[in-house]
Amino acid sequence: MYEEEDWQPISALQHLAFCERQWGLIHLEGQWADNRLTAEGNILHRRADTPRDENRPGLRLAHRLHLHSRRLGLAGLADVVEFHLLEGEDPAGASLPGAPGRWRPFPVEYKRGAPKVGPWDQVQLCAQALCLEEMLGVAVPAGAIFYGRPRRRQAVSIDQELRRQTEDLAARLHDLVRQGRTPPPRPGPHCKSCSLQGTCLPKAAAGLSAVGYLERELARALVEEDAL
Repeated sequence: MYEEEDWQPISALQHLAFCERQWGLIHLEGQWADNRLTAEGNILHRRADTPRDENRPGLRLAHRLHLHSRRLGLAGLADVVEFHLLEGEDPAGASLPGAPGRWRPFPVEYKRGAPKVGPWDQVQLCAQALCLEEMLGVAVPAGAIFYGRPRRRQAVSIDQELRRQTEDLAARLHDLVRQGRTPPPRPGPHCKSCSLQGTCLPKAAAGLSAVGYLERELARALVEEDAL
């Protein structure tokens, strides 16, 4: 169990799953830069994040619901959590204040663009589900991600593999926080969509650029000169 002062943002898991260096630049060094992709994402989240609750027959929606997990040391806001009314007094559902019956939570995360090639968004959604399970004492077997393009939901099964991946990333997150150092870059295709590419300079920082080559050669020459 983690103390509250050691809790880390749920959103940090998504950054960490995408790129450890991006996580370090944002969450250790406090650096951030918008590009077109992040700007579109901000607009989509502002629409989803308007604080309000909605009640419909058999369905309740909570926007900007505060979540936390002492076991994983995570906290954050869910874009939307749907609560679906179950038949009878089904023990698989949770009790809600002022609402008769039992309700099954169903987290929905909002993202811009299309589904990604990696599991970064699914990890963030799974972390929300694990928080809900701990807070409400009921299973959360599924959720969804709403993508701005093509403006539809993608159903996500909160299965054992996704849970394991999310829990491992949470442990890695706390380990990196304790180390307090921004991880080195791992240049790849994902760098093209990163708003921090200009700050990170992945190839230069990894020693893959011409400048890096010249710097290494100069350093080696100075060492050889000192040895003479």
